[in-house]
Amino acid sequence: MADGFAAGGCACGEVRSLMTAPPLLVHCCHCTWRQRETGSAFAVNAMIETSRLRVDGKVAELVLTPSASGKGQKIARCPVCRAAVWSHYATLDAKLAFVSAGTLDDPSHCPPDVHIFTSTRQPFVILPPDAETCAEFHSGADRERMMGPERHARREALIEEAKRLSC
Repeated sequence: MADGFAAGGCACGEVRSLMTAPPLLVHCCHCTWRQRETGSAFAVNAMIETSRLRVDGKVAELVLTPSASGKGQKIARCPVCRAAVWSHYATLDAKLAFVSAGTLDDPSHCPPDVHIFTSTRQPFVILPPDAETCAEFHSGADRERMMGPERHARREALIEEAKRLSC
């Protein structure tokens, strides 16, 4: 895959993806739910409109899993190696994908814009002194500032589209 922002895929290479634009926001989540779910101290997710995520190869299997909100999330897993390549949360469901940055061919394309749920960050994870942090989730004003005008406008357009479709 070429002509995009960042390509990636699962561990076995059967599911490949391409973000055709920069993500709306990249967050590093330190919540205890994510720690349990991933078996790691945190997860780095690149939020992007699903319409800007091109997928090639095998069709990822969407697995409904519990979430801290109680609304569940759908994790897209490779049907062969079972690696989680992106997720959809209940808020915007399939309209917004949370791409697992570790699945990118070059994860350095998506450094975190913000570290969230740092109140439950493991003490051995040392954040850079200038890192943007939120003790819990980021607020609307913080999110707007972190995204900047162009990415924020894309997010707002996605929300409006979801509202129109739900009527």
